[in-house]
Amino acid sequence: MSQDIVSDALNMIRNANRTGKKVTEIKRISNLLIEVLKIMKQEGLIKKYKIDGKSKAIEVTIEKISECRAIKPRFTVRKEQIEKYARRYLPARGIGTIIVSTSKGLMTHQKALEEGAGGCLIAYFY
Repeated sequence: MSQDIVSDALNMIRNANRTGKKVTEIKRISNLLIEVLKIMKQEGLIKKYKIDGKSKAIEVTIEKISECRAIKPRFTVRKEQIEKYARRYLPARGIGTIIVSTSKGLMTHQKALEEGAGGCLIAYFY
Protein backbone atom coordinates (compact mmCIF):
# COMPACT_ATOMS: atom_id res chain seq x y z
CA MET A 1 0.00 0.00 0.00
CA SER A 2 1.24 3.42 -0.92
CA GLN A 3 0.21 6.79 0.42
CA ASP A 4 -1.98 7.56 -2.60
CA ILE A 5 -5.48 6.32 -1.82
CA VAL A 6 -6.90 7.12 -5.28
CA SER A 7 -4.10 5.26 -7.07
CA ASP A 8 -4.48 2.22 -4.81
CA ALA A 9 -8.26 2.15 -5.30
CA LEU A 10 -8.05 2.42 -9.09
CA ASN A 11 -5.46 -0.37 -9.14
CA MET A 12 -7.80 -2.56 -7.06
CA ILE A 13 -10.68 -1.85 -9.47
CA ARG A 14 -8.51 -2.58 -12.51
CA ASN A 15 -7.17 -5.83 -11.01
CA ALA A 16 -10.66 -7.00 -10.04
CA ASN A 17 -11.87 -6.30 -13.57
CA ARG A 18 -8.97 -8.25 -15.09
CA THR A 19 -9.70 -11.28 -12.91
CA GLY A 20 -13.38 -11.18 -13.86
CA LYS A 21 -14.76 -10.01 -10.50
CA LYS A 22 -17.74 -7.69 -10.62
CA VAL A 23 -17.48 -6.48 -7.02
CA THR A 24 -14.42 -5.28 -5.12
CA GLU A 25 -13.96 -3.78 -1.68
CA ILE A 26 -11.67 -0.83 -1.09
CA LYS A 27 -10.50 -0.56 2.51
CA ARG A 28 -9.29 3.05 2.52
CA ILE A 29 -11.57 6.03 1.90
CA SER A 30 -10.97 9.69 1.11
CA ASN A 31 -13.23 12.48 -0.09
CA LEU A 32 -11.21 12.70 -3.31
CA LEU A 33 -11.78 8.98 -3.97
CA ILE A 34 -15.53 9.37 -3.44
CA GLU A 35 -15.65 12.22 -5.96
CA VAL A 36 -13.66 10.14 -8.48
CA LEU A 37 -16.13 7.26 -8.02
CA LYS A 38 -19.06 9.66 -8.57
CA ILE A 39 -17.59 10.71 -11.92
CA MET A 40 -16.90 7.08 -12.88
CA LYS A 41 -20.53 6.25 -12.09
CA GLN A 42 -21.79 9.19 -14.17
CA GLU A 43 -19.65 7.99 -17.09
CA GLY A 44 -21.03 4.44 -16.75
CA LEU A 45 -17.84 2.59 -15.80
CA ILE A 46 -19.13 1.42 -12.44
CA LYS A 47 -22.71 0.44 -11.58
CA LYS A 48 -22.71 1.55 -7.98
CA TYR A 49 -20.61 2.09 -4.92
CA LYS A 50 -21.66 1.63 -1.32
CA ILE A 51 -19.88 3.31 1.56
CA ASP A 52 -19.79 1.35 4.82
CA GLY A 53 -19.25 3.82 7.67
CA LYS A 54 -18.52 1.20 10.32
CA SER A 55 -15.65 -0.59 8.60
CA LYS A 56 -14.62 2.50 6.61
CA ALA A 57 -14.68 0.68 3.29
CA ILE A 58 -16.30 1.13 -0.12
CA GLU A 59 -17.86 -1.72 -2.08
CA VAL A 60 -17.67 -1.01 -5.83
CA THR A 61 -19.69 -2.86 -8.47
CA ILE A 62 -17.84 -2.76 -11.80
CA GLU A 63 -19.69 -2.27 -15.10
CA LYS A 64 -17.21 -2.01 -17.99
CA ILE A 65 -13.63 -0.81 -17.67
CA SER A 66 -10.74 -1.27 -20.07
CA GLU A 67 -8.24 0.86 -18.17
CA CYS A 68 -8.27 3.13 -15.13
CA ARG A 69 -5.18 4.68 -13.59
CA ALA A 70 -4.08 7.61 -11.51
CA ILE A 71 -1.88 10.20 -13.20
CA LYS A 72 1.46 10.55 -11.49
CA PRO A 73 2.94 13.05 -11.04
CA ARG A 74 -0.21 15.13 -10.84
CA PHE A 75 0.46 17.62 -13.60
CA THR A 76 -0.92 21.14 -13.25
CA VAL A 77 -2.31 22.22 -16.62
CA ARG A 78 -3.82 25.29 -18.21
CA LYS A 79 -6.98 24.94 -20.28
CA GLU A 80 -4.90 25.04 -23.49
CA GLN A 81 -2.82 22.04 -22.36
CA ILE A 82 -5.70 19.66 -21.54
CA GLU A 83 -5.94 18.43 -25.15
CA LYS A 84 -2.23 17.56 -25.15
CA TYR A 85 -2.64 15.32 -22.11
CA ALA A 86 -5.85 13.80 -23.51
CA ARG A 87 -3.83 12.66 -26.55
CA ARG A 88 -1.17 11.30 -24.22
CA TYR A 89 -3.36 9.24 -21.88
CA LEU A 90 -6.51 8.37 -23.86
CA PRO A 91 -6.59 5.87 -26.75
CA ALA A 92 -8.51 8.04 -29.24
CA ARG A 93 -10.43 11.27 -29.54
CA GLY A 94 -13.84 10.94 -27.94
CA ILE A 95 -12.93 7.77 -26.02
CA GLY A 96 -12.21 7.95 -22.33
CA THR A 97 -12.15 10.58 -19.63
CA ILE A 98 -9.51 12.46 -17.67
CA ILE A 99 -10.50 13.75 -14.24
CA VAL A 100 -9.31 17.29 -13.56
CA SER A 101 -9.28 18.95 -10.15
CA THR A 102 -10.18 22.61 -10.68
CA SER A 103 -11.05 25.46 -8.37
CA LYS A 104 -14.70 24.56 -9.08
CA GLY A 105 -14.22 20.95 -7.93
CA LEU A 106 -13.51 17.69 -9.75
CA MET A 107 -14.78 17.44 -13.31
CA THR A 108 -14.14 15.64 -16.56
CA HIS A 109 -11.72 17.11 -19.05
CA GLN A 110 -14.59 17.82 -21.48
CA LYS A 111 -16.42 19.89 -18.88
CA ALA A 112 -13.20 21.69 -17.93
CA LEU A 113 -12.67 22.63 -21.59
CA GLU A 114 -16.27 23.91 -21.84
CA GLU A 115 -15.87 26.04 -18.72
CA GLY A 116 -12.38 27.19 -19.68
CA ALA A 117 -10.80 25.92 -16.48
CA GLY A 118 -7.40 24.40 -15.91
CA GLY A 119 -6.27 22.44 -12.90
CA CYS A 120 -4.51 19.35 -11.70
CA LEU A 121 -4.81 15.99 -13.52
CA ILE A 122 -5.97 13.25 -11.14
CA ALA A 123 -6.84 10.10 -13.12
CA TYR A 124 -8.00 8.71 -16.45
CA PHE A 125 -10.21 5.84 -17.49
CA TYR A 126 -11.83 4.31 -20.57
